[in-house]
Amino acid sequence: MPKLAVVTPSYPPDLPLFADLHESVLAHTQDATIHHVYVPPGDLRLFSRFQGPRCRVSVRSRALPRRYLRLPSSEIYVNARRPWPPVRGWITQQAIKIHATASADADVVLIADSDVVLVRPTKAERFVRDGQVVLYREDDAVHASMTRHVIWHQVARRLLGLSPPPSLPLPDYVGPMIPWDPAIVRAMQRRITEVTGRHWLDAFTAEMHISEFILYGVFVDEVLGQSQESPPVDTTFCHTSYDPDPWDEATAVAFAGRLGPQAVGMAISAKSNTPHHARRAAIRRCAEVAAES
Repeated sequence: MPKLAVVTPSYPPDLPLFADLHESVLAHTQDATIHHVYVPPGDLRLFSRFQGPRCRVSVRSRALPRRYLRLPSSEIYVNARRPWPPVRGWITQQAIKIHATASADADVVLIADSDVVLVRPTKAERFVRDGQVVLYREDDAVHASMTRHVIWHQVARRLLGLSPPPSLPLPDYVGPMIPWDPAIVRAMQRRITEVTGRHWLDAFTAEMHISEFILYGVFVDEVLGQSQESPPVDTTFCHTSYDPDPWDEATAVAFAGRLGPQAVGMAISAKSNTPHHARRAAIRRCAEVAAES
């Protein structure tokens, strides 16, 4: 039976959201599923209440080699081997996801943002089809106006030793809840090292603009796809809203009522600043929809 792990980088402003996520992990996954949360050094005590048999709370810096030095009172790191550019917290957070997945004792790692909750029973098998971990990919979703996504594609292909991206539109591999295959992540690390001649982490963190999810997706489609059949695509496992505006309870509940039959997760973007009571109402509505299906 395949084993599932959940990985979440978090920080204090997202603490109430993380609490809901972790509660849902305990409720909807098997006892063998461990939730790994990575937090800034100064926030270990704040998150320590979640530490237990099914939650591992770790400081981000402990997952980095000793050559990565954290600047005082910040989430900026300096790689002593190549101090410029400094490594911003956003890049460190992405690198931690790759490191955590590659080292996980699991067959499937679910990368879940703090604003995600699980709403149905969730096993590793949900993300495996024909013996392969499914790939989240939205075809033709990246257009010229999505400047950052275009750059992320360019950087990913350069780190993987591929030619520049084809003409737009391009696929999007980014989401709030994404399943990864640890074996594929380890192969991706090796590929980056082979192409760049540097440790994968040093090559990754030297980039000013990069997306871990696009890097993984391009690796699966463009590198592994050259030698083997790519895994099946699945975009149905998380009911997601990126609406930047805050929702009232009625709007959040209406959104939850549209939960798809295959979705095991729901995400209302933290950037929307939707009130917590509205989020909780949406979670309850998801439970009702799940019970009816």
